[in-house]
Amino acid sequence: MSLAGSRPRPDTPARGRPRSEAVERAILEGVMRLLEDGVPLAELSIERIARTAGVGKAAIYRRWSGKEELLVDVVRAAEPPEPELPGTSMRDDLLALLENLRQRALASRSSALLHNAHTQMKTSPRIWTAYHENVIAPRRRQVLDVLRRGQRDGELRADVDVELANDLFVGPLLVRAVLRPEAELPEGLAEQIVDMVLAGLRPVSSTAS
Repeated sequence: MSLAGSRPRPDTPARGRPRSEAVERAILEGVMRLLEDGVPLAELSIERIARTAGVGKAAIYRRWSGKEELLVDVVRAAEPPEPELPGTSMRDDLLALLENLRQRALASRSSALLHNAHTQMKTSPRIWTAYHENVIAPRRRQVLDVLRRGQRDGELRADVDVELANDLFVGPLLVRAVLRPEAELPEGLAEQIVDMVLAGLRPVSSTAS
């Protein structure tokens, strides 16, 4: 798998010399080649990654603190990019977020790299923790922020538990992605989920968008 460009990491402070995008791309693609060749995560040493990418180990350590942080970026780069929220309404933002989740689920099904990486990450507590803290948790906070704005703007009932509401929105897609891999993920599924859940969570006086 090739990359058009490395995914920026705005929350990661710069270390050492300025990054070379070509070097960073070579490193990410080197890890992807190893994963696609079936190399287990446990065998992905910094030395092996450096040899595959044709760079020195120092080039990797200038960009990532260790293997865990690097692997998180590799998986993030292989997934569909994060969506830009329209900001026009809670419903529109939820649609964008759930459609992105649907696209990620489809990518995981069709990409051996992503499927294998996700499966192996769960067997490595350090890598899974890094992925959860840097990818999963921010995505959950984004949905919660959208729901809280919806409450503030009167699009969501004030008595709704936004933590539980988050699970109601993303749960159906996660069930199909993880527990029911044979289930379809058709176009329009995100809209169907959002509208079905919102039907029970909107203020009584609110009208459908």
